[in-house]
Amino acid sequence: MSDMELEAGTISIIRFAWARLLGLGDGALDDGGTDRLYRTDDDAGLLTFVTLFGREILSGPGWAVDAARALPGTELRDHSTLLTLSREHGGRGLGEAQLYFCDVLPEFEGPPAVVTSDAALVRALEQRCPPDDVAEAGLGTVEHAVVLVAGDTDEDDASPLPLAGAGYDVWEGILAHTAVLTPPEERRKGYAQAVTAVAIEEAMAAGLVPQWRARTDNTASQRTARRAGFAYAGTQTSVALDRT
Repeated sequence: MSDMELEAGTISIIRFAWARLLGLGDGALDDGGTDRLYRTDDDAGLLTFVTLFGREILSGPGWAVDAARALPGTELRDHSTLLTLSREHGGRGLGEAQLYFCDVLPEFEGPPAVVTSDAALVRALEQRCPPDDVAEAGLGTVEHAVVLVAGDTDEDDASPLPLAGAGYDVWEGILAHTAVLTPPEERRKGYAQAVTAVAIEEAMAAGLVPQWRARTDNTASQRTARRAGFAYAGTQTSVALDRT
């Protein structure tokens, strides 16, 4: 799904990180194993199906694992399948998404980006965006965020206009889980690509592997990921469960 390719070493690092995220052994996702792995946790609050570099992983309570064993991955990737499996356990949809990663600095042609990490401008950017977009990106809650602005951030006579924002949280000390947010009226102008390049460069300078998660129905996010140099690696589908 992408012309980009990841280095073998990067793939090993990503597998290692996701094995830990899913509660598997550190080498569980290395080459040479079975096509699908299961992790059973009867106290789990999530039912999650992940595909990563050709491997499949299902993590959740025993009743879900047992019910899913006979189902093909093409069905388990479908959000409606996990909702059906978990209906009697209060399953609530969390989404069906594609996973992307990159290990090269993005190529961006244009003037140097004027960015700031001012939290007030992150909030101002979120106010320019639809609530659903704000909730999906979660830019205001990430550990490291920058905002691309119009004009000079040192001007005293007017607040700079936030055009787009990007940032990341650190997962397992290895992955930089990337968030990007752009107001509808500022899209298709290169702003998201510019600020994403800044965030990715900072993440890679910190020794992290950038990760991008885009909803399967969000083609704009998928397109931005590819333009930023991310390679498609798999999918994640999850539902929240009622623990009572």
